[in-house]
Amino acid sequence: MKTASALIRESVGSWPGVSAVPHRFGGTEYMYGKKEMGHVHGDRLADLPVPRRLHDELIAAGRAQPHHILPETGWISVWIESPDDIAGVIELFRMQYDRYAKTPTPSSV
Repeated sequence: MKTASALIRESVGSWPGVSAVPHRFGGTEYMYGKKEMGHVHGDRLADLPVPRRLHDELIAAGRAQPHHILPETGWISVWIESPDDIAGVIELFRMQYDRYAKTPTPSSV
């Protein structure tokens, strides 16, 4: 059976314009152009930067928690505790991808 990080990498890493690079604090960072979509620490935790309104909505809906180290920021954390959580993490990365793809990056203008 594939690990959570492998399944996330297969999915998120396959989207056009997305690259997977080592994250400075360990794990894998997913970039859309020069923007970080989020990162995954091993098979247990995903962190994503989102606008404050979306941050609050995702937390209120129980889909995420405030960032595990910097809770006052716009970042969210999602703990991967079961195989069911993997699809939710991929869905959040897809939301990020769709948001970023709507805004031209400086290199594409």
